Amino acid sequence: MFDVKITGGTVVDGTGAARFAADVAIKDGKIVEVRRRGPGDEPLGGEAAETIDATGRIVAPGFVDIHTHYDGQVSWDSLLEPSSNHGVTTVVAGNCGVGFAPVRPGREQWLIELMEGVEDIPGTALTEGITWGWETYAEYLDVIERRELAVDIGSQVAHGTVRAYAMGERGARNEPATEDDIAAMSRLVREAAEAGALGFSSSRTLAHRAMDGEPVPGTFAAEEELFALGRAMAAGGAGVFELAPQGAAGEDIIAPKKELEWMQRLGSEIDCALSFALIQVDADPNLWREQLDISAAAHEAGSRLHPQVAARPFGMLLGFPGHHAFTHRPTYRKLKAQCSREELAARLAEPAVRAAILAEEDLPLDPNILFDGMFALAQYSGDRLYHLGEPPDYEPTADRTVASIARERGQELLPTMYDLMLEANAAAMLMLPMFNYSDGNHDAIREMMTHPAGVLGLSDGGAHCSMICDASYPTFLLTHWARDRHRGDKLPLEYVVRKQSHDTAQLFGLSDRGVIAAGKKADVNVIDMDALTLHAPRMAYDLPAGGHRLVQGASGYDATIVSGVVTRRHGADTGARPGRLVRGAR
Repeated sequence: MFDVKITGGTVVDGTGAARFAADVAIKDGKIVEVRRRGPGDEPLGGEAAETIDATGRIVAPGFVDIHTHYDGQVSWDSLLEPSSNHGVTTVVAGNCGVGFAPVRPGREQWLIELMEGVEDIPGTALTEGITWGWETYAEYLDVIERRELAVDIGSQVAHGTVRAYAMGERGARNEPATEDDIAAMSRLVREAAEAGALGFSSSRTLAHRAMDGEPVPGTFAAEEELFALGRAMAAGGAGVFELAPQGAAGEDIIAPKKELEWMQRLGSEIDCALSFALIQVDADPNLWREQLDISAAAHEAGSRLHPQVAARPFGMLLGFPGHHAFTHRPTYRKLKAQCSREELAARLAEPAVRAAILAEEDLPLDPNILFDGMFALAQYSGDRLYHLGEPPDYEPTADRTVASIARERGQELLPTMYDLMLEANAAAMLMLPMFNYSDGNHDAIREMMTHPAGVLGLSDGGAHCSMICDASYPTFLLTHWARDRHRGDKLPLEYVVRKQSHDTAQLFGLSDRGVIAAGKKADVNVIDMDALTLHAPRMAYDLPAGGHRLVQGASGYDATIVSGVVTRRHGADTGARPGRLVRGAR
């Protein structure tokens, strides 16, 4: 008697091997049989509590997203959306040197403001949503372990929290660490690894700053500190040193290659994987290729350097629900303060209101509004601001820029921008690709994704709530890269599945998942590839304290299974919560 049988499907097993027809049987949270079927073969026998007819469907492993920021959201959201509705069955949090443990009593709000500044998660939502009940990292994991979730979650211990805990205000303000400070931090990191941290994360890019403008603790850490913490991580049994390196956002084009030099030496010494953010930057559009070459040479020399790459352009979405170019117009400000969201959308469409907003000058900028739409307007003047559309086009041609559309319509830039954002009841989004689009297409991204050292990540699930929704990467990989791309070469479905299941799981030593095979954890997706659709991003207002976030839906997932339990059926949450904490060494 099986718990679940999946019959008649085509298995893409996660190894990269060619797809094959097979039935899959699941019992007690594991895959117990994969019965290949040829012409005339008998189907898999035996009764099952539930049988899923996968005829005409792809049966693939659950996806493993290694770069999320659900560190706080896990406290209140058992679904961990938007990742869980894109076939993701395991997430890894604690990236980029920020997290919520360890924490000194009374310093909780400081950690919230650090996370809010770096990852654009509303501080009010974190303040209201997090139920604190820990001081040490081990206690934090114990709290997560008591949660019943729709997906599994693992965590990394963050440099920022460790430094602030061990050094207090000196650590928070990035003062140099003494030998005693480094020893104290090393103990914390080793204890966290022994308790089950999957890795250690750090941020060294000046683009990551707390709400008060201070860079993430550890940004300027000396090599002695970094190596000591890497050794402590390895000694405790954790396997990945993750970081956003200096110059990652293009603020310095010399530093990235210097960073790779010490990373390569550290990787060789501790025999652990190092994963670093890699994106194409306009300041040096070919720097990423040099970094890939260095990583390949490092692998040949025995150091596991893994560039962590994104599946599509990296930037922000602009629209009336979030950041946009009219934020500082007096009429817009007045209406936003007075109207409900529905009323605001209706008023913005009124000709008199439109004319008033377009005719006004901006009020003084509010320095507390991060990434204001005025930044996009001033920097790119519409020539790199694209109409995203429905369904969203993430590889648009030059004729889809706001500037091109304005010329075609015989309008000025701002009226065109306004009218495009009015679409979909004033909920339409414009895309500003700041990174990974220097060439105006996805060819560089494809080369990054196919590099043997490259690993897929950077989705930032749970973060950058008002700017992006890249937690939808898994669906985008299946639709755009494996099926729909029209401006260049696609990628085989088998490769796309492997890159976000087997490969991401293996990086963190999660060898029990990421593959459809007997004995593996029963994390499975049943996907209607013909119907699979990635919908346009929209703003939701469902965070604690009324906080907002961009979400992006998908259709075409017939079923998502976690530990043998169906958690989503035809896109709808079943209410099942088999997801649990994933510990590392322990």
